[in-house]
Amino acid sequence: MQLETFVESGQFAPSRIASALRTTKDEVARTVGLGRDAVTRRDRIASPRTQKRLREMVEILNRVQPRFGSELIAYAWYRSEPLAGFGGLTAMQLVRDGHAADVLDYIDAVDEGVFA
Repeated sequence: MQLETFVESGQFAPSRIASALRTTKDEVARTVGLGRDAVTRRDRIASPRTQKRLREMVEILNRVQPRFGSELIAYAWYRSEPLAGFGGLTAMQLVRDGHAADVLDYIDAVDEGVFA
């Protein structure tokens, strides 16, 4: 996935993310733990919290996409695959709870064979 695909005017754009993942902006908001206004109102899209959550999701998808061969399959993994060692929580649930760094560490550990 090219980051430029998701960026517009120097910011992560919910509409571009939704388009690439064949979903809606509302669904993108839910998957990162934000309300609908965060992805529809210009001032809220530009807020540091919204940009941070969108960036975290894109970073995670970008990290796992080569493993699955498709950004859509990576997105399905993000939303539905329980992660070992996290009590059955998915990457999406962890990001919504503010634990994106833990997901990225988990992915790195799996890539290094620690959890394999």
